[in-house]
Amino acid sequence: MSPVIWLYALPLFLIFLFYFWKRASAQKSSQLVYEEAVAAGLTEPASMHPLVNHSLCLGCASCVKACPENDKNVLGVIKGKAHLINPTHCIGHGACKKACPFDAIELVFGTEKRGVDIPQVDESFQSNVPGIFIAGELGGMGLIRNAVRQGVQAVDSIRKLDGIGKAKELDLVIIGAGPSGIAASLAAKSHKLKFVTLEQDSLGGTISHYPRGKIVMTAPAELPIVGKMQFKETTKETLMAFWNDVVEKSALEINDRARVESIETVSNGFIVKTHNEEYKCRAVLLAIGRRGTPRKLGVPGEEQSKVVYRLIDPEQYRHQHVLIVGGGDSALEAAVSISEEEGTSVTISYRSEAFSRAKEKNRKKIEDAEKSGQLQVIMKSTVKQIDANQVIINTDNDEVCLKNDAIIVCAGGILPTQFLKSSGIEVVTKFGTA
Repeated sequence: MSPVIWLYALPLFLIFLFYFWKRASAQKSSQLVYEEAVAAGLTEPASMHPLVNHSLCLGCASCVKACPENDKNVLGVIKGKAHLINPTHCIGHGACKKACPFDAIELVFGTEKRGVDIPQVDESFQSNVPGIFIAGELGGMGLIRNAVRQGVQAVDSIRKLDGIGKAKELDLVIIGAGPSGIAASLAAKSHKLKFVTLEQDSLGGTISHYPRGKIVMTAPAELPIVGKMQFKETTKETLMAFWNDVVEKSALEINDRARVESIETVSNGFIVKTHNEEYKCRAVLLAIGRRGTPRKLGVPGEEQSKVVYRLIDPEQYRHQHVLIVGGGDSALEAAVSISEEEGTSVTISYRSEAFSRAKEKNRKKIEDAEKSGQLQVIMKSTVKQIDANQVIINTDNDEVCLKNDAIIVCAGGILPTQFLKSSGIEVVTKFGTA
């Protein structure tokens, strides 16, 4: 081979060598991350997540690069195929699906082990009941940015319905004033629809019930009329102030403390009834949360006033023995914040062997707090009985009796299935399906 050919061939060979070395190193790293997640029992995604079709995937890593959480090693390539290597870090952005050039990724809910109840909706966010649409958390979209986008897109679909803008009655009733409901209200206002927005509690929806100082994860999103919201990580208080400012500047009217009791299908529309009003409309948008009724423990003594189902203010638990039941983010955040208050004794009881549904940041805080003696964790345990001054907990080996002044049950909520079914909406359980 002539020297001239070598002059060009050697750099190309070195480039290819470096490329394959880097690729092999990345795949080895991904394998280690995946094995660590499996060993720790952290294999269940908390929300919507990608399912990779390995017969279509060519391992180009476009999905890995596109993931907004890629600094947390959510996706990786192993043996030439993309994998969800750190499932509990996936928070449902969905950017991976859009980035895949081979259409090898499907976004799904639930897993083979853990089913998720989801109302049936189509690509336009319309349920099986023509004219009733669902957006945001109820439809499985927990991220604020996704909820905002769905609220706007749902209104775009509603505008195309026959009769919109032509009848004397309302075009639309929006139920819920969280991120999705606010975004939908802004969209409806921008398109001059006749609508009302009803909220059973207060502005902000689920966010308004977060504990004081809670860090809220989101991403920049575009709001009709208002423009961009630039938050990435902020506090509950800052986000609530932002929503209040949005409502004030856009002159939105939110009918709060208006709990919807029923949605009745009538000729060419619906009648939405609250405890003291009824609204005739062409379409309904459900932008409510998934929590519904808090999930209870169903044990003796749970009816006592010291048992609550969400944390409002950690300060109220100073100098008390507190039990937190649950293993999600809300449970871990409550435990850490209360343990930082003067004179508290905090215990977490969780039925599983790992906090697989919680963010890494919260798991690390719990680990640090436990090491420092701020709190104790009892895994693979359940509450057996609640007494006035103590609580009895079942573990794998025996019973544990703890001094107790207060219990916070963070076991999630029961989907408002009865309300949905009474409106004719079908609810399906997803086991790793779209």
